[in-house]
Amino acid sequence: MFEALTEKLTSGLQRIRGQSRITEANIESALQQVRTALLEADVHYRVVRAFLSTVKERALGEEVPAGLAAGQFFIKIVSDELTRMMGGAHEGLRFAERPPTVIMAVGLQGSGKTSSVGKLAKWLQKEGKRPYLVPADTYRPAAIEQLNVLARELDVPCYPATVEMDPVAIAKDGVHASREAGADVVLIDTAGRLHVDDALMAELERIRDAVHPHEILFVADGMTGQDAVNTAGAFHERLGLTGHILTKMDGDARGGAALSIRAITSLPIKFMAVGEKLENLELFHPERIASRILGMGDLVSLIEKAQDTYSEQQALELQKKISRNEFTLADFLEQIRTMRRMGPMKELLEMVPGMSSAVKNASMDEKQLLHVEAIISSMTPAERHNHNVINMSRRARIAKGSGTRNSDVNRLLKQFAQMRKMMKKMSRLGDPRQAMGMGQSLFPG
Repeated sequence: MFEALTEKLTSGLQRIRGQSRITEANIESALQQVRTALLEADVHYRVVRAFLSTVKERALGEEVPAGLAAGQFFIKIVSDELTRMMGGAHEGLRFAERPPTVIMAVGLQGSGKTSSVGKLAKWLQKEGKRPYLVPADTYRPAAIEQLNVLARELDVPCYPATVEMDPVAIAKDGVHASREAGADVVLIDTAGRLHVDDALMAELERIRDAVHPHEILFVADGMTGQDAVNTAGAFHERLGLTGHILTKMDGDARGGAALSIRAITSLPIKFMAVGEKLENLELFHPERIASRILGMGDLVSLIEKAQDTYSEQQALELQKKISRNEFTLADFLEQIRTMRRMGPMKELLEMVPGMSSAVKNASMDEKQLLHVEAIISSMTPAERHNHNVINMSRRARIAKGSGTRNSDVNRLLKQFAQMRKMMKKMSRLGDPRQAMGMGQSLFPG
């Protein structure tokens, strides 16, 4: 996420990081690099100008707090202002006092509206809500069927719309049907165009006036910059948006949309999509994004990912097994699958403070974990629970069954034995999940 922007910003700030005091000269030098980085990320020029002016004013006008070096203080100012630029703090959805809450998703074609509706439904389910999907895009081929497929995957109701129906009638009848279905949140997927036109806006206005949504969320492609901001402004002028969802944030998003859209529209970014799976939707926390952009990691989000996939009870059971030296290959297989559900290994490591630059050019071969899974899956239950029974003939059979070599099986067993020793030592010091993460570093990626 924001790899190019992060690299350029950290390179520019490196010039002032070790300075003992802040001067106008070294500020100008650092800000010139910051300006270039932001403009290349396609951040709106008015946002860049205001940002640089505020950073310079604060840096020259505030006393460096005791205990902080001048360079550290300057970087803190940059972090603070990046956070403020993106909204300061997370702003959640506004739910109706009397259900159902009606949410319209709007935006241009190709921005990811339909998949975002599915992801938002998944997130709402996790929050204990009962979502109802309404496919009101009758123009794009297969849009209605796509939302129906997502509804079946989520096991949530979806209004039975057809392409012959009027989108306004679909939205209105869909909200009525949601009440009968006992839903408490209605998600309306609307049509988009390749560009803003009056016919599209007029239709969206009619839908808005018919269902009186509590939220109108603009879905913006996070890979774009000022184009998304300009389009959001046009939608806001006609519809009165309440917030944004940024999509495609798992790649090297330039950052222009994330850094500009709040400043220009004064509306919060409420969610960001960080992958193609339904669970790949995260709350947008400006302070965490600022930390990632500056290469300082995002430990809070990493912990939340771990908590989503790893219960406290599982951690306690694992701790007991490790302390009694009863951790088996079967347990290890389960831990690998749990960590893979959290996301790509490189992405997870980039959230650890100080690791961003270290893993930037590192080779993170996710296939290696698949090979480990294949080897363990080729073992019998008895072999997984007691790796000491695996002799030469068993190793040959496991290698053949997993499509690997005998040497791969031997290496895994040796590394597993080393990992058990390390984990046992670390379990006496703290969280077994930390021991698990350290142990996995033994396995080449």
